[in-house]
Amino acid sequence: MSDLTLPAAVPAAPPEPRRSALPPLVIFALGWVALMLGTALLADAISPYATTALDLRNRLSAPIGFGGAWIHPLGTDELGRDVLSRLIASIRMSLLIAFGATIIGAVIGTTLGFLAAHFRGLIEQVVLALVDFSASLPFLILALAVLAFFGNSLALFVCLLGLHAWERYARIARGLAISAGSQGYAAAVRQLGASPWRVYGRHVLPNIASTLIVSMTLAFPEIILLESGLSFLGLGVQPPATSLGSMVGYGREYLTRAPWILLAPATVIVLTTLSVSLLGDWLRDRLDPTLR
Repeated sequence: MSDLTLPAAVPAAPPEPRRSALPPLVIFALGWVALMLGTALLADAISPYATTALDLRNRLSAPIGFGGAWIHPLGTDELGRDVLSRLIASIRMSLLIAFGATIIGAVIGTTLGFLAAHFRGLIEQVVLALVDFSASLPFLILALAVLAFFGNSLALFVCLLGLHAWERYARIARGLAISAGSQGYAAAVRQLGASPWRVYGRHVLPNIASTLIVSMTLAFPEIILLESGLSFLGLGVQPPATSLGSMVGYGREYLTRAPWILLAPATVIVLTTLSVSLLGDWLRDRLDPTLR
């Protein structure tokens, strides 16, 4: 009886890696940020009352669930103003300030970083000295001094917050621009006669955009907190306009009698900064090739 040889077992092919689904916290962060953006864009359409409308018969009315009525779902303040309407307007104002300041800081920092990387020498030393000076100066003290000396206006307030963390973008842009300049594609474009504006704007900037976007998402919640802190001190958004920080500062006087005036904007601040920070960490993990 001849020996029967069994065929060698063929090794199974390794299973294809499945793309991991979004973590629950990231899904929550995306949903919350989308809700805040939708609220800011549709503030005039979804706001039930004007921010300055008074209802003296329902002063300090409690929100729903604490004995309040549906006419004012989040309650009213001591002048009878609807907290929900003021919260919607505050979300729009705070997001507008945060977006404007973040873009200003990114543009200033990236431009100075490119200038330092292109010219080197004296200009680079001046930019680096400004970076070190800005990083060593407490921004809150600078903001208090500028607002106390020049007065308060929305344009000045946004530009002042735009100076926050610009040195972070300058360092990143300078380092990545120097690295890109030593690589083949930037040198090839330069040898073809392209202007510096075209080299940095069309070739270098798109290659470092992902890193700058992650830095913007990390600076965005910091600016929201700065705006809230300055408005809490009375140096931010001035009446009749309202923001999340000014609502918190206004509601501290009624913390024991009407805590809902303060808790509503404080909750929005916490959840918004947490959501943007979670999205920034997630984007950094997805866009950083060294973490793949």
